Amino acid sequence: ILTDEEVQRKRELILKRKEEEALRENLKPKLSEEQQKIIEVLLEAHRKTYDPTYADFTKFRPPVRSHPGSRGDTKSSSLLSQDLSSEDSSELFSSFPDSLEPPPFPLAMPEEQDESSSMNLDFSQLSMLPHLADLVSYSIQKVIGFAKMIPGFRDLCAEDQIVLLKCSAIEVIMLRSNQSFTLEDMSWTCGSSDFKYRVSDVTQAGHSMDLLEPLVKFQVGLKKLNLHEEEHVLLMAICILSPDRPGVREPLRVEALQERLSEVLQSYIRARHPPPGSRLLYAKMIQKLADLRSLNEEHSRQYRCLSFQPEHSMQLTPLVLEVFGNEIS
Repeated sequence: ILTDEEVQRKRELILKRKEEEALRENLKPKLSEEQQKIIEVLLEAHRKTYDPTYADFTKFRPPVRSHPGSRGDTKSSSLLSQDLSSEDSSELFSSFPDSLEPPPFPLAMPEEQDESSSMNLDFSQLSMLPHLADLVSYSIQKVIGFAKMIPGFRDLCAEDQIVLLKCSAIEVIMLRSNQSFTLEDMSWTCGSSDFKYRVSDVTQAGHSMDLLEPLVKFQVGLKKLNLHEEEHVLLMAICILSPDRPGVREPLRVEALQERLSEVLQSYIRARHPPPGSRLLYAKMIQKLADLRSLNEEHSRQYRCLSFQPEHSMQLTPLVLEVFGNEIS
């Protein structure tokens, strides 16, 4: 039986322990309501513009994987490229952001096409270019849709919105593709086996190992960070809102938006990403953005070489030509 003094001492210990727990709870990093709202908006934007079932891939020009001695005949006109061609690509960007919406996809592939059409070319050298051109064009549309939902992006002048999108499009596509990248066989798996992409497939679209080797290394490194979906969407938004892109007219406004997102990301890591994964995570993520700049530069170099050749340039969609530039005058 405890004495009154011992009972009182025990009560004081319990009270002290509760106070210490409350203090520790108050000292734990937390997200503000505004920061939580920003994350929720970005998550919704990503989920609205990224289909993990990859159902639309069946509407692209079909993948043709060349093997020694085989012929890869493909037409340049797909449902996607026809749909994009129905609008002048320069008008798409000059009227951005109000009228630029991803065009609707028709529901079925055309059953017949004129075999004597001049667009029916022997494309055995770069047999995967038509399919991957449609894939990239589709991905650009989705990046545009995502960017328009980033808090503050639509408040920027139209010229800066266009510059930021054109400069970051391929980087965000590379970031997003990490969701389908598998470490087991170093491929991008997008649904069925027809849409499982290996390095060899991308070489058949005109890209060399100068791009693909560092790209795979980037994908492996990013995958191993085990980012939460919240961190992934914040990184994409930070990538788009880079004030140092060439041609940005109001860099301070862009920088303010990017800085706000960077603070949200750092707060999220402190509050929600447990150690040891959180150790130096923010610095590692920012390094990934630097890696993307190098990949972007190499992609641009290889794209210019590709688009200098009319027989290859004509396989690209108007949106791809508009975003990455058309080297054929």
